[in-house]
Amino acid sequence: MNADGRPRTPLDLAGMKATGRKIVMLTCYDATFARLIGAEVDVLLVGDSVNQVVAGRETTLGATVEQLVYHARAVRRGAPDALLLVDLPFLSYQVSVEDAIRNAGHVLMETGAQGVKLEGGRPMVPTVRALVERGIPVMAHLGLTPQSVHALGGYRVQGRDAAAAERMVDDARSLADAGAFGLVLELTPAKLAARITQTLAIPTVGIGAGPECDGQVLVLHDMLGLNETFSPKFLKRFAQLAGEVRAAARAYAEDVRRGRYPGAEHSFE
Repeated sequence: MNADGRPRTPLDLAGMKATGRKIVMLTCYDATFARLIGAEVDVLLVGDSVNQVVAGRETTLGATVEQLVYHARAVRRGAPDALLLVDLPFLSYQVSVEDAIRNAGHVLMETGAQGVKLEGGRPMVPTVRALVERGIPVMAHLGLTPQSVHALGGYRVQGRDAAAAERMVDDARSLADAGAFGLVLELTPAKLAARITQTLAIPTVGIGAGPECDGQVLVLHDMLGLNETFSPKFLKRFAQLAGEVRAAARAYAEDVRRGRYPGAEHSFE
């Protein structure tokens, strides 16, 4: 929500950039977490990372439109006033502009989200422009683009050499000119991310892109310390909940096995 009580929209993020207020974004996939964190952050993102975090797959590539719609509906029920963005999954927008319009429109109609996010640089400019012209707000995504993980040779920092850096700057300008309201920069050198942030009028949101972006995004389960197998350099765990969950399950199991739970106070006459 904004200070005046009005629900935040994608256009409000530009105002945050203009005033220097950092944008706080977290992924979210369910109603329970949405209720807990919706009022604490500026943006909830239903990312195609759900395919890894919740479904246990190796990459985001198997995510589907209906999978994202299902989780986005749940998040919207948990946080009805949040600014909600939804990833467009692999091959839901790359095949044709018509596919992109159809799938993005379906996502907004079915979920109550206020925008979609898609990956890619200059080749995606016509798609971004077509979506925006039809009233569908778009957040772009450059740097490490997980849907292209195999083409990029794995999860590695992008834009480290001069030519790649110039391409990323050019891509960022082109996406902004096409009407994207914001740009995620993932696994991007901090100086390059700072340069892009200073160049664009639209806000940037970093993940592994240094402190000079206009905002930051993390995967909720990583931030909470629930994913113990994922420890990239950019990740700060703000809690260590994996151990607490394990301890709670252990305590529950012991109480059940010893007959301590349920007790009289948990039973009905």
